[in-house]
Amino acid sequence: MVEDALFLRSAGDAMPFNYNKGFFDFFPPKIVSKTKHANPPRVTKFFDPTIFLNPLAAHLTSSLLGPRPRLSFLSGNSALPPTPGTEPLSQPVHLDADFEHPECPFALVVNVPLVEMTPENGATEVWLGSHSHSGTHVQEGEHGERASGRIRSDVLAARARERPCSQPVVRKGSIVVRDLRLWHAGKPNFTQRTRVMLAMIHFAPWFRNAMEINFSEELRLLLEGHGGLRIQGRYKPEQEILGTYLKGAYGNAYDFDQREKLDVEF
Repeated sequence: MVEDALFLRSAGDAMPFNYNKGFFDFFPPKIVSKTKHANPPRVTKFFDPTIFLNPLAAHLTSSLLGPRPRLSFLSGNSALPPTPGTEPLSQPVHLDADFEHPECPFALVVNVPLVEMTPENGATEVWLGSHSHSGTHVQEGEHGERASGRIRSDVLAARARERPCSQPVVRKGSIVVRDLRLWHAGKPNFTQRTRVMLAMIHFAPWFRNAMEINFSEELRLLLEGHGGLRIQGRYKPEQEILGTYLKGAYGNAYDFDQREKLDVEF
């Protein structure tokens, strides 16, 4: 994934960056059956159920969201090392739910860092408790814009006086679960090593998110038969997956909202 991150950076303005060019999302590469890939690349690029379908994470999200949450988003998030002439920048503090959403938990993000995350290499800044103060009224930017979901400066200043942010150290291979509504920000990577983190979203079974993930056909039986999660997948030939996995959009282009909202009063 580090190799792929550096390849995407070479695309310049066309790369799928989030807020600024130090950060971008892309789908984890080569999600194919281990038995079908004879030459493992230099970094782990295979579908490992203990990571992507982690039973502890699924147990936790099921307890909060209801049985068999929907897994409909799977991505990789990279904080790139600085380059000559480029000032290291933070993302603006934002939330990923840049739309009208329920006030109760409806989606949980499951992060797995592939390297230890520290303030030096761009550990994510988090604003604990802020998910209880989310909504479009605290945001700037329209859904679909590259910089949507930004927290208004006056709201952010008020929150900082009450409970400031933190930038925790997270060990490689840890599981971090956060509410989709939590305020957070990507931070600069001051090291020479790309900081890579996996990101999956478990949606409540009652929340009708319509996204689907492209998987290799060889994974169909494993995923469709999974009892802990409802995987919303499209199954395609392995070579098609390998040829398109780096062509995803930037993070805010994905739609975490639900379809067919019920506009009724009770």
